Amino acid sequence: MARQLSARQLHPVELDFADTAPLRLPFTADLGVAPERVYTALADELEAWPRWFTAVTEVRPTAGGKGREVRLKGGGFFDETVLAAHPGERYTYRIDRTNAPGIRAMLEDWNLAPSPAGGTRVRWTMAVAGTPALRAVLRLGRPGLGASFRDAMRKLEHRLRP
Repeated sequence: MARQLSARQLHPVELDFADTAPLRLPFTADLGVAPERVYTALADELEAWPRWFTAVTEVRPTAGGKGREVRLKGGGFFDETVLAAHPGERYTYRIDRTNAPGIRAMLEDWNLAPSPAGGTRVRWTMAVAGTPALRAVLRLGRPGLGASFRDAMRKLEHRLRP
């Protein structure tokens, strides 16, 4: 019940928000596994996210796979809609509801491409519209977000390698 009371509906954005958001935080890492395998881990193996992305405690598909319900450490949550699901290339979702303060609109965009060394270059972009305070906190927290992303990619690569 408390979850329902604290949930806020966010402004619905589309794919172009990944390029036009007031705040964009892109992060990149190279993984020594094929793009198709990385995509499968992102889009199809939702129950495994907590094993490699430590901020996440649970991810469940909703709406027949067209949505996601994400639980975070500390009690945060996101209810999401998948906007792009292109195997081996792109996985993008919009946050529709959350209890995180200050967010007005948010999208996470995972782009996958072959890396020059072989494997996959993963580019994860957090695209956010929010209060000035939230934008300031995210800018200041960018190094921590980057470290969390790099840690998650190391763990994902370790999990996916034979």
